Amino acid sequence: MLSRVAENIYWLARYVERAENTARIVAVNANLLLDLPRGIAPGWRPLIDITGHNALFEQHYKEYGERQVVRFLLGDERHPGSILSALLAARENCRTIRDIVPREAWEQINELYLFAAEDLQRGMTKGGRHGYLKRLILGAQTITGLLAGTMLHDQGYRFLRIGRNLERADMTTRIADVRSASLLPEETPDLRPYDTIQWVSVLKSLTAYQMYRRSEQVRVQRGPVLRFLFQNAEFPRAALHCIDAVRASLECLPRNEACLRVAGRLKRNLASADLARLSPAELHAFVDEFQADIASLHAEIASTWFPPPLAEAA
Repeated sequence: MLSRVAENIYWLARYVERAENTARIVAVNANLLLDLPRGIAPGWRPLIDITGHNALFEQHYKEYGERQVVRFLLGDERHPGSILSALLAARENCRTIRDIVPREAWEQINELYLFAAEDLQRGMTKGGRHGYLKRLILGAQTITGLLAGTMLHDQGYRFLRIGRNLERADMTTRIADVRSASLLPEETPDLRPYDTIQWVSVLKSLTAYQMYRRSEQVRVQRGPVLRFLFQNAEFPRAALHCIDAVRASLECLPRNEACLRVAGRLKRNLASADLARLSPAELHAFVDEFQADIASLHAEIASTWFPPPLAEAA
């Protein structure tokens, strides 16, 4: 497979997954703020913390208000992680490889981008936001299912799975980390019941609530939720499941030794962590290390299979 094609497929998958995940966290945060008392609700800043683009946000907005955060995450083209920017990037990556992916997938990506752009103003309103985000999530899931069900499961599809699962593992750990840090302080035991609401919101951000209840069969609380989202091998959005999927795809590719070593380290670190015993600060340090390993795996994948950046190529 040509290295440029492999790179386009990889980033196509990552951008579609990024758009879906961003839509999820905005939708769930809006519902969470309705469920919590005004003085306890975490507000909108945690959503920017999840993306890690605080510096970019603060360049263009003066405060972390609802209107500013929603605009930044939904349609700000200056933000590469906004839904509109991610779908545009997915569309461009797909356009260059239209002979590799099914025509229906290209049409679906194009239609979803056009919907996101044309209905953006409606999505910015409180009344129109729910329907707008629901359509985006279902559209992204349709693309994922369409590609899985109609592409040849050859080397190109391996890069698609790698991109999707790396992006998914990245976002799952970010959501758990930031939401854990923004939960109620331990010195307010009278407000502890609200913790359950916030951990339910973490699960719902990943459409994980029902599967958590089925798998864990205990009430929603910090330790079991963290174990489920980080270490469950059977839930598709759990970090361990995502890394296993990446490793399975890497094993089918040539010259995979260096990448498999990094992926193996990721899995060992995940599987051995006693997450329930980690304080919020320790969990943050653990997630930081995990994020660094994801970045290392991406760099190894890029240096092994993708073409060099244009500046280096010149």
